[in-house]
Amino acid sequence: MPLSDLLDSLLDNPIFGAGFGLVGVGTALALARKGAQVGMIVFRRNYMITLEVPSRDKSYHWLLSWITKHARHTQHLSVETSYLAHESGRVHTQFDFHPSPGNHIIWYGTKWIRVERTREKQMVDLHTGVPWESVTFTALGRDRQIFFNILQEARELALKQEEGRTVMYTAMGGEWRPFGFPRRRRPLNSVVLESGVAERIVDDVKEFIGNPKWYTDRGIPYRRGYLLYGPPGCGKSSFITALAGELGYSICLMSLSDRSLSDDRLNHLLSVAPQQSIILLEDVDAAFVNRELLPTENPVAYQGMGRLTFSGLLNSLDGVASSEARIVFMTTNFIDRLDPALIRPGRVDLKQYVGHCTHWQLAQMFRRFYPTAPSPDGDQFASSALASLPEMSAAQVQGHFMLYKMDPAGAICNVDKING
Repeated sequence: MPLSDLLDSLLDNPIFGAGFGLVGVGTALALARKGAQVGMIVFRRNYMITLEVPSRDKSYHWLLSWITKHARHTQHLSVETSYLAHESGRVHTQFDFHPSPGNHIIWYGTKWIRVERTREKQMVDLHTGVPWESVTFTALGRDRQIFFNILQEARELALKQEEGRTVMYTAMGGEWRPFGFPRRRRPLNSVVLESGVAERIVDDVKEFIGNPKWYTDRGIPYRRGYLLYGPPGCGKSSFITALAGELGYSICLMSLSDRSLSDDRLNHLLSVAPQQSIILLEDVDAAFVNRELLPTENPVAYQGMGRLTFSGLLNSLDGVASSEARIVFMTTNFIDRLDPALIRPGRVDLKQYVGHCTHWQLAQMFRRFYPTAPSPDGDQFASSALASLPEMSAAQVQGHFMLYKMDPAGAICNVDKING
């Protein structure tokens, strides 16, 4: 039988003919599907632009706030609860809503932008336990400027929220994260130190900030270290907070007693500290003791309370791998407990004693708390206070004034109760 007649007879068979037709349709659909996929890939590569921002990037939290502002009509939200402690002591609870993981559509300018927030359920940050996240922006066209505009707007929005405030950072794993809400900047004149002390430190810091070229031209590392020492409650930490507000800087607060802190982690944190920030190491005497003490007096000499070693701290402050353009403030209540190697020039460039209140300080504090009271009352209060208690801290005096907020005469008459 000729081949053509055999094919005709097979196609005339209803079962075979139906099967052949189904195979043809299925093949056509598969080819069409494959063609659509290839076409979509080609379209995405040539007519769409994508930006991915991982959660470890500094702009990630800026973008979350920006998305929250623009995706107002989304119905898929996640909440972030935080507490804000007011200066009065009252605690306010704040709820911030962010678009939840998934896809969101935003109209920006003249374009629709798809925003995809992805959360990896199987991957978490080992230091914080927070799942890894990313945000992906997809827009039509090939112009990258739209993403530059979005990033710039997100940055300006974040700066606007922090305007006139001091941001406090704390070390979380290998990065710095904002701690609580930005605080209202504290006026520098609200911290009354002995005459000339505040001016000396402020002038030195501003001179350092304004002359980076001087250091570069002479091959001197561009960093500056300060040590404030003296009895507790005399205004060391308060002055640093006010100084940061005066400079428009943030504060990176670190505890050397953290048992999870190692040499490598400290060195990394100091090198990635946010720009225009003051690194504050409080109570450094609590982390390390003087190596020159006798073994019976100092059984843990040259050792930290955690995995951080004393040599690791010294290398982080001024070693070969230490970072540039850095301001470090250290505080201690007992300078005699500090190892001389820690506070030598190059690691600590300026030491300043912040002690108990003098007559001048007490008079100035009185006039600041009671601006309408006659000026001689400040001197009267100072004389009476020192006669009652020769050594008193600024914290004690402020606590006394808080008991007589609107009664300057009462503050003077009851000055003998300060110690109580």
